[in-house]
Amino acid sequence: MKYRITLIPGDGIGPEVIEAARRCIEATGIDIEWDEVIVGSQAEKLFGTPLPQDVIESIRRNKVALKGPVITPIAGGYRSVNVSLRQKLDLYACVRPAKLYPGIRSPFRDVDIVVIRENTEDLYIGIEFENNSKEAKELINFISKLTKKNIREDSSLSIKPISTFASERIIRFAFEYAIKFKRKKLTVV
Repeated sequence: MKYRITLIPGDGIGPEVIEAARRCIEATGIDIEWDEVIVGSQAEKLFGTPLPQDVIESIRRNKVALKGPVITPIAGGYRSVNVSLRQKLDLYACVRPAKLYPGIRSPFRDVDIVVIRENTEDLYIGIEFENNSKEAKELINFISKLTKKNIREDSSLSIKPISTFASERIIRFAFEYAIKFKRKKLTVV
């Protein structure tokens, strides 16, 4: 049986990393047909967008993707391809297991945790205002009047909105994950 997988080389070190990953996967002997698509700076140059619609369509069609690192321009350029992919595909849960295996030298013992983080709102749709900017000064003034508390005028500000829907969904996901994988402890923040 042939498996079709979307392959996103990315940019920067992405193509090199993906080529090594592709060789490892192909060494398993599994019959794979790669559906290679372009994102990031190269896609911006060729198609006028860092995340062309055909990339989303390929991932939806194949249901599996292997993606390399994609550069996110700092202070300008285009929006993060990673964040856009998460939002367009509703990949709301970031699941990061961390486990220490016997035989690995470490100052830590008995590490077996899973961090689950909301991946589409909060940090990923935030607004940031640089200190001393017009917007920061206006917001500081507004918040100070509203709360009757002084905020230092040289403050930078960051607003990270998260909806009730997103909060409930990620908490539900975390509890269901803990039950499914028989985790002994769950901390929700």
